[in-house]
Amino acid sequence: MIARGMTALAALAVAGAALAQTPAGSAEAGRKKAAMCEGCHGIPGYRTAYPVVYAVPKLGGQRPEYLVKALQAYRSGERWHPTMRGIAAGLTDEDMADLAAYYGGGAK
Repeated sequence: MIARGMTALAALAVAGAALAQTPAGSAEAGRKKAAMCEGCHGIPGYRTAYPVVYAVPKLGGQRPEYLVKALQAYRSGERWHPTMRGIAAGLTDEDMADLAAYYGGGAK
């Protein structure tokens, strides 16, 4: 029983370390892919009215891990916003990692 518990703890530690790692991506490739993001996220103080009015978040300086998880959640339907779901549906894992590297590096 103790051995099984230790194995479970070790597995959780490995999983936690994997989640904490910065996604491998190319900031330069992300810069080239960011045009689709800039139409909303690149306008200071931009608010959208669909499906509800809200301030569009700034992406520059966000943690790359967060950006990848958010994009994955939009792609899977876990997060819901029609525009973001449509955009994320067309992104590969590599695209997400590249965009996260770009924005996580402090791009505006």
